[in-house]
Amino acid sequence: MTTVHLIDGTYELFRAHFGAPPRQTPQGWEIGAVHGIVSSTLSLLEEDGVTHVGAAFDTVIESFRNDMFEGYKTGEGTPPELHAQFPVAERALEALGVTVWSMIEQEADDGLAAAAKKYAPDVERVVILSPDKDMSQLYGDPRIVGFDRRRSAFIDTAGVWDKFGVAPESIPDYLALVGDTADGIPGLAGWGAKSTSTVLGRYTHLESVPPSASDWDVAVRGAPKLAETLQANMEAAILYRDLATLRTDADIPESLDDLAWKGAHRAAFTELCDELGFGGIRNRPTRWID
Repeated sequence: MTTVHLIDGTYELFRAHFGAPPRQTPQGWEIGAVHGIVSSTLSLLEEDGVTHVGAAFDTVIESFRNDMFEGYKTGEGTPPELHAQFPVAERALEALGVTVWSMIEQEADDGLAAAAKKYAPDVERVVILSPDKDMSQLYGDPRIVGFDRRRSAFIDTAGVWDKFGVAPESIPDYLALVGDTADGIPGLAGWGAKSTSTVLGRYTHLESVPPSASDWDVAVRGAPKLAETLQANMEAAILYRDLATLRTDADIPESLDDLAWKGAHRAAFTELCDELGFGGIRNRPTRWID
């Protein structure tokens, strides 16, 4: 049976930019993040069992969620020299023969979620190459798992329970209460990881939590105040949950066969390498499509 590997292009670019040495093009432009994602993708394509591959990028950093909530994350703080590499990275992976989804209104995570849901029924497994906690909400489907390449660790339903103390379907509710600083979701005052996992591990969703702490059948420190905070801020919490909920309706037109990696496009890839000054990886593709 087929396994589909889905690359979080945005995460890989950030990882390469902050984790690898800087590198410049012959014209002096910083291009280290692109070199890093090309190198890591080539390594992936060299692995046994990697046959069908897609990648999603935040082509536009802001999304529909910015219209929902003013405090949601923006491109502020992203180094301009990194932001400038996004379109080059998309072009590079396309030259490698990888299917690329450029996300405009939605986010790369939504693209990955939509692709995972689309292909999961027809394959043995979908592997999402991202440590992003948002993706954990997808791992209730036993055919969809995450993989953290830095730690060489898979995460599935049991892994979500072990890490967060809740079911995958509760992850948006969890982030609504605890907050997510990376995405600009503030959470609710007083609700920490331990109290949230205890309550949602029992009640699953925000609306199912009894309004009065006296009706809770789990022991939580400061329960009366937490219950009061949740009831007073339920509308905000539901908004935060909506922000944290991945959309699965992104336009993913490719069939499963379209994701099959047939090789790199020789002319496009070698031209790109020459343009960017990539010598060492110029001849690394193990297969050429033309």
